[in-house]
Amino acid sequence: GPAVPIGVELDLHCHLTQQLITAADAVLTYKEYPHTDPPERAVELFQIIADAAAGKTKPVTSMVDCGMIGVYHTTREPVKSFVAKMQALEGKDGVLSVSLEHGFPWGDVPDLGTRVLVVTDNQPAKGVALAKQLGDAFYAMRDHVQPTYHTIDEALDEALTTAGGGPQGPVVLADVADNSGGGAPNDSTFILRRMLERGIGNAAIGCIWDPVVVAVAMELGEGVEADLRIGGKMGPMSGDPVDLRVRVGRIAPNASQVFAGGAAKLGDSVALHAPNGIDLVVITHRTQTFSPHVFTNVGIDPRQKQILVVKSMQHFYAGFAPIAAKILYVSAPGALVPEMAQIPYRHANPKLWPLQG
Repeated sequence: GPAVPIGVELDLHCHLTQQLITAADAVLTYKEYPHTDPPERAVELFQIIADAAAGKTKPVTSMVDCGMIGVYHTTREPVKSFVAKMQALEGKDGVLSVSLEHGFPWGDVPDLGTRVLVVTDNQPAKGVALAKQLGDAFYAMRDHVQPTYHTIDEALDEALTTAGGGPQGPVVLADVADNSGGGAPNDSTFILRRMLERGIGNAAIGCIWDPVVVAVAMELGEGVEADLRIGGKMGPMSGDPVDLRVRVGRIAPNASQVFAGGAAKLGDSVALHAPNGIDLVVITHRTQTFSPHVFTNVGIDPRQKQILVVKSMQHFYAGFAPIAAKILYVSAPGALVPEMAQIPYRHANPKLWPLQG
């Protein structure tokens, strides 16, 4: 019935509606990107709702639109300090929870946008005021909260001039536009092709989704050399397939990758070794790269590579940052264009920054 308190925990890449805020008592999102804190947020929400059920508090959620869209890494400044500021406000003066809902920039819906949520103990006016204060502060940082994206050649140039591999660890290039976690095919070949054209070796790419190539490689068996047509199968956003002579490396049936907060299946996983020193991890279950396990599963030591290319937007960070000499975000062609002003929205609010220019 209407007296039962309702709490909602959401991925911060959600779309929030006023209908949800009105229907629920407490709404909060993860605070971290990559999402390393869902269990902590669940405990937080449970306590809020348990106190409400016991009559100790009356949670009310207030929401304010920041008027912007974007991608915000909580691992870097100034977003890292903004999250710390939100947490410092909680548990004081009737403020129960504070969240920054990032939104999902590639979701073309009317409710697209970045919003601040404040859950108070029956102080909705205070919640709105605090949410607006935080929202205005975040909007003021709009030119600084976005990651820096490099072209393919810019990233490769910087990687080649960085002492990667061995004790330093690899330079990690994030192929953000081919992140299946956001709906991309996960089989694009743009970076691979450019690396081949430039004669770059001592590198590895993970993971390319290509069930056909995996099936052929498994039938060939480990150690066999063959000419294979790799990736580029799902359409223009994937680029053209790359014809490459490779040696089939270790085969890992029904593989998975473990990362902070869980595990993700890769399906059958195969290492393909090109003669010029580029190793490819090819999988049958379409998923983004979270963990170095995608490489070690098939006998590739990621620490020894000068360059690692991972198909992920940011969830790779928790797993790869500890071993990386440097991390670069690459704006290669693909389904998830990271420059928001280039996305052909039809339903989103055209006044959101940076759409209005």
